[in-house]
Amino acid sequence: MNRRHCAAAAITLVCALGLLTVPVQAMAAPTPDSSPSPSASASASAPAVPSPAAPSSEKDLEKIREQIETLYRQAGAATDAYNLAEEQTKKQSGEIVKLAKAIVDGQARIAELKDRAGAQAREQYRNGGLPPGAQLVLSDDPQLFLDGVNKVRTSQQASKTVLAELTRTQEDLETYTQDASSNWHKLETNRVKQAEAKKKINAQIAAAEKLESRLAKEERARLRQLEQDAANRAQSAWLATRPTPNVDVSGATTAAGKAAVAFATAQIGKPYVWGATGPGSYDCSGLTSQAWAAAGRPIPRTSQEQWRLLPRIDIQDMRPGDLIIYHADASHVGMYVGDGAIVHSPRPGRHVTLAGAGSMKILGVVRPDR
Repeated sequence: MNRRHCAAAAITLVCALGLLTVPVQAMAAPTPDSSPSPSASASASAPAVPSPAAPSSEKDLEKIREQIETLYRQAGAATDAYNLAEEQTKKQSGEIVKLAKAIVDGQARIAELKDRAGAQAREQYRNGGLPPGAQLVLSDDPQLFLDGVNKVRTSQQASKTVLAELTRTQEDLETYTQDASSNWHKLETNRVKQAEAKKKINAQIAAAEKLESRLAKEERARLRQLEQDAANRAQSAWLATRPTPNVDVSGATTAAGKAAVAFATAQIGKPYVWGATGPGSYDCSGLTSQAWAAAGRPIPRTSQEQWRLLPRIDIQDMRPGDLIIYHADASHVGMYVGDGAIVHSPRPGRHVTLAGAGSMKILGVVRPDR
């Protein structure tokens, strides 16, 4: 890339930075379209639900419960993808801003070095256009000759320094421009991922809400009871097979763990909103990441990244403050608070609450302060 191309690309990049001031889609409760897309309708395909006039059987309601649970789990996985894309978008935006500043600084430095090189050329012109060495040879004053030798050496060294720095700065400028272009492409890719994930989230939530909206009030109450019964059965089965803890977990909790638990439990009763990180609402990993940030230990934003990057521990070593990751795709997370319980933000339509640690299928446990 020549210098003219480099400067043009840099100017284009700096102008494009104005786009970065446009905020990413605000984190708010999704408002599903009243006419779901074909994909949403397909996702919501389910056996016909009896009308309120003909109450559903327990078997019908159990099927509906399983369908709703599946749809919300799919929405949870899409929410994780959205949150990760948002984090990456923020990172790329920050990198572009830094590179743009480096490009502007590099252009200013190049202009300064060119001015210095021009000043040296003008000085030579004022001396009759003769190289400094030739001027020394023509001098008939020995002292002037000796003084001139030192000046020539200094001048030559200064010229070499200016030219070397000018070349290095131009190369750096080209690199900055290439890096900025690469980061810009990544930024746009992540924005596309966000848009796709948002569309899927809204579709899954709309399909689940549509299923539940078909039920009469008393059937929705029975559905909630079925949900609780299923959670209780899973918790009982987990407790029956749970390994004996290796340590007294209440005594092993760290100060940071206690602070994280205190923050998380203080949020009980606040609504689940996908993509939210507080203070008024949270999604599952928004709650756990903010709790540990409040404890002075920043952790990854999403449940999948928490599972991938945080130290894993055996479930029998679990202590309050540890994070339990759920489902095979690591799409949900809760914070262990002791006595077989977690605090978590379950799903749309629910609030931050306490639940049995084994009420969902456990993938594993991670410890932020290990």
